[in-house]
Amino acid sequence: MAISSTATSSSSATSPTNQTTTTGNGSLNSPVTTKASEAAHHAVDAVAVKAAAAEDSLRKTAAVSQETLAHKQEEIKQQLHSTYSKTHELAARNPLATAGIAFVAGMLVTVLLRRN
Repeated sequence: MAISSTATSSSSATSPTNQTTTTGNGSLNSPVTTKASEAAHHAVDAVAVKAAAAEDSLRKTAAVSQETLAHKQEEIKQQLHSTYSKTHELAARNPLATAGIAFVAGMLVTVLLRRN
């Protein structure tokens, strides 16, 4: 008998809780809650649109920067190759001057290293 009275009191305790939950769910659909929810959704949508525009802008800027850097890199490679070719040609035409320049450069480096 004690078991049935516990079961009865347990089911009667559940019933008011269910009514409170139903009442609580009813308040979630109130006009104020609906308006607040719509306002929040609109705000999130507006931020999402602005974030998408910012992302597109950043991606375009990054693409343009990448192209510019690739172009500059190619220009620098060409300049270095040209300078190397000219230097090599000059050294081949004037081997004595090249040896003199190398000697002076070595002396200069030696003097600078001995100071410290």
